[in-house]
Amino acid sequence: MGKKVTIICPLYNAEKYILDLNKSIWNQKKVDIEEIKYILTECDDKTEQLMKDEKIAYEKIKVDDFSHSLTREKSAFNSNGDILVFISQDIVPVNDNWLFELVKPIISDKVDATFSRQICENNSIEKYTREKNYPIESRVVSKKSIDELGLRTFFFSDASSAIKKDVFINLNGYDQKNLPINEDMYIAYKLIMNGYKIGYQASSMVYHSHNFKLKELYKRYKSTGRFFKENEYIDKFGTNRTGGSLAKYILKRSLEDKNIAVLFKFVPNMAVRYIGMKVGKR
Repeated sequence: MGKKVTIICPLYNAEKYILDLNKSIWNQKKVDIEEIKYILTECDDKTEQLMKDEKIAYEKIKVDDFSHSLTREKSAFNSNGDILVFISQDIVPVNDNWLFELVKPIISDKVDATFSRQICENNSIEKYTREKNYPIESRVVSKKSIDELGLRTFFFSDASSAIKKDVFINLNGYDQKNLPINEDMYIAYKLIMNGYKIGYQASSMVYHSHNFKLKELYKRYKSTGRFFKENEYIDKFGTNRTGGSLAKYILKRSLEDKNIAVLFKFVPNMAVRYIGMKVGKR
């Protein structure tokens, strides 16, 4: 195939994920994996011991040294692969073609970056947000897509994504900025505005589920609001329109499914997102 893949995965309190994740990566077919770069932030569970027992290589960093952007960027700049694959510790590949399907359009030079379809395994609000954000049809976006898609042009998730290493280097990664959230949207904006293409690969599938409490959701959206305040040039593409469209979809789908639990939580959940975003932007 020619192109070698470097996988970059930050870890923190990952004892319930690491062994299955590592096994599922090495079980992937038709892909030349050059290296897996695990970056383990000091933690208080058994992650490190499990990795030592299984002889899984990793780099260890202090809690204060972890950054969503800088930790990934440093690892990427020091990698050996032609394609960088960023993943989070809590994804579960749906099958052994996940990685091949993710990097295939990059290898054939159709696009410069890709991201996977994420499927939620619980019956929460997140099930519907995943459906909306990760549909069953693949798509390619470029600068030409902005008029039609607005902010969604820059939708990108490094829970499972890939990018040409030379492109990442040429764009100077995350510009050595310490981004507490949305580092994936930051790089997606740079890709699109510099004339590159991003492919959403619906055939590359991972299970990825959360069940955020309202307090966690508020904190997350407050951080997101702060990101948009600090990067106002991205915000002008319409965060409110995107949020409104998502809320309508969740309501419609939960009514169709008669999902009483979601309907019961809908108003407080959406309110917390909205307030968190507003406070963050202020």
